[in-house]
Amino acid sequence: MRGCDQPGADALFSYVSAEARVPASHPLRLIRAVMDEALEALSAEFEVLYARVGRSSVAPEKLIRALLLQAFFSIRSERQLMQQLDYNLLFRWFVGLSMDAPVWDATTFSKNRDRLLEADITRKLLAAVLAQPRVAAGWRRR
Repeated sequence: MRGCDQPGADALFSYVSAEARVPASHPLRLIRAVMDEALEALSAEFEVLYARVGRSSVAPEKLIRALLLQAFFSIRSERQLMQQLDYNLLFRWFVGLSMDAPVWDATTFSKNRDRLLEADITRKLLAAVLAQPRVAAGWRRR
């Protein structure tokens, strides 16, 4: 039987989480787990970079996950990355944004990115990733 092409009634609320929409076998699930462990190990490093008072900035963990998506999916600019984060459920899930969370302004994102690069966080992050047993085991097999 042919399905109907008429627009359905848009529900105001969704009861399916982004977590439930990402397949269990999706490669980003493993990458997210590895990154979460590495980012947790760097928590003290992040604390030093940010002031205790003032306006909240982009969480460094979210910023780094977003930068990974930019590299993985060859997104040409941070403006395009912010656009993708605005409507792509997979990207929102990976970064850790709720469905209702606003996406950052691209210039704010860039300024926060520069802070992490100046602090040499990328080198420390790579070391934290490679220090994980499941990652190190993969390198030893090669």
